[in-house]
Amino acid sequence: MNKPVQASTGERADLADATRTVGNTVTTGAHPTPETAALPAFGEWAGPSWNGVRAFCSERAGGASAAPYAGLNLGIHVGDDPSAVAENRARLLAQLPAEPCWLDQVHGIDVFDADALHASHALDSAPGQTSPWHPPRADAAITRTPGRVLAILTADCLPVVIVDQAATTLGAAHAGWRGLVGGVLESTLARMTQTAGGSPSWKAWIGPAIGPQAFEVGADVRDAFLADDAGNATCFVPRADVPGKWWADLPELAARRLRRAGVAQVELSGRCTVSEPERYFSYRRDGQTGRIATLAWLTA
Repeated sequence: MNKPVQASTGERADLADATRTVGNTVTTGAHPTPETAALPAFGEWAGPSWNGVRAFCSERAGGASAAPYAGLNLGIHVGDDPSAVAENRARLLAQLPAEPCWLDQVHGIDVFDADALHASHALDSAPGQTSPWHPPRADAAITRTPGRVLAILTADCLPVVIVDQAATTLGAAHAGWRGLVGGVLESTLARMTQTAGGSPSWKAWIGPAIGPQAFEVGADVRDAFLADDAGNATCFVPRADVPGKWWADLPELAARRLRRAGVAQVELSGRCTVSEPERYFSYRRDGQTGRIATLAWLTA
């Protein structure tokens, strides 16, 4: 799963220097040619088809990073050239309604209120405070503001987008197996329900992540999920050739938790980050690698 590695102070400073943010526009010192700057149309990327919401998962094509981060690496914490990451984010931002609310993800269950951030004008605060290059530490974010973009970085873990049927309250969560067992999805739903008021009907989309034929786990992971719900045993297939190991269906484990939490409609992308190297970064497959981003915002 995604190894939590924090960007150094120097990396963050280099990124801040490489990118100048003015309003919702980012410019960099590089001036890419149309051929290198072109990103695929959002419609070509995996995402749900929902009224009132835009959501999709980025792919590797169209980026400025070199191997082992080749393509559109959007992670600032993986050791990539800061100027390349800044350029990649600028290319992405050119097609978004606003700067994404990036998170410092740590495989936990904390939920960040992106509306509270903007209400306090924290993005305009002094260096060292919350900004695109110094993001808040959390593994999920929520918003009720149209055009406010939520972002989740992954390279095998689950990106999960949640919205009410009326498309007034949006959430996005990062769920590795630890966060999933810890309750990051339930924490996100609890904050969304509190913010929305009443008892909305929810729907969720689980984006590209490590698939059930690629996620090998030991007894510790299996036991953690079975302790929570014995029915989760159906999501583990024993490896006949390796005793004590199982293939785990992480997307379905997440879907089961969402349904148990009251989410009426759960959609799965069906895309495996490990088995599609031309499209997605995968920590399990490559070790040192980049990060894709799942981005979502309300449209009205």
